[in-house]
Amino acid sequence: MSLKYVMEVYELMDSIHVSGEVVKDYLHAINPNVEVSVQTIEGAKGSTDFVKIVVKGKNGKSSGGTAPTLGIIGRLGGIGARPEMTGFVSDGDGALACIASAAKAMDMALKGDQLEGDVIFTTHICPVAPTLPHDPVPFMDSPVNIGVMNQHEIDADMDAILSIDTTKGNQVCNHKGFAITPTVKEGYILKVSDDLLNIYKQSTGIAPVVLPITTQDITPYGNGLFHINSILQPAVATASPVVGVAITTETAVAGCATGATHVVDVEGAVRFSLEVAKVFGVNKCSFYDQEQFALIEKLYGSMNHLQTQGSEV
Repeated sequence: MSLKYVMEVYELMDSIHVSGEVVKDYLHAINPNVEVSVQTIEGAKGSTDFVKIVVKGKNGKSSGGTAPTLGIIGRLGGIGARPEMTGFVSDGDGALACIASAAKAMDMALKGDQLEGDVIFTTHICPVAPTLPHDPVPFMDSPVNIGVMNQHEIDADMDAILSIDTTKGNQVCNHKGFAITPTVKEGYILKVSDDLLNIYKQSTGIAPVVLPITTQDITPYGNGLFHINSILQPAVATASPVVGVAITTETAVAGCATGATHVVDVEGAVRFSLEVAKVFGVNKCSFYDQEQFALIEKLYGSMNHLQTQGSEV
């Protein structure tokens, strides 16, 4: 059960002393042969540790194979807002889900259930991140800007990306659990993937919940536009399709709130992500319809200007 790893990683991360190296040691205790790298980056508001885990597949590209690679990104500002707030914050759920997913995938491989394709897990660890005013509830900020995050969390080998992010500080998705977004690719908000909807139903046993997103949400941070949060910021820095996996609540909860992590909800996002990884690697899960995408570009042209900061008239 992935719940075991969610609980273990939560206890590991619920500390002012946690770091990328601590996470690396935890993962290597599960399997010392898995590639785990840590890079500390200094920003204007402190430092954070970027963690990257490559869980190799049987037919993965890292071993000369042909199976597609899935990227699973844990998006967040920070896992703690100390000293302003005491303890693990709601915003940390993205990192928690990402690392727990990696741990479970590593455990699966040890037990003979190695995935077909490579899966690259990336996130960052900062227990002392700043906060940021936002309506209706405050956001967590980050020691580094979104461009730096995308640089270290997006890998060129990712053929599709699941971006897991706490998405509780809003009034448009009133569901406790998790939701998925429509697919975003090169400035287009595409239809919700039928394959992902089916995996959602299979893994949760309930009707799919879809997070509504707008054009503003898929543009880069820093342009003055409102964003529901950073869940789709990876989409501004890649041509690969990106789908958000939003951990949600019925009421608006601040990203800097403590005591707000519901491990069962995080585990649901973990299990969903790993089920996607299983079928994506064997080419049985499509994030978007390639013919439809080619047609929409033919009819309306490129929309990749929405991946830029834009220009003022």
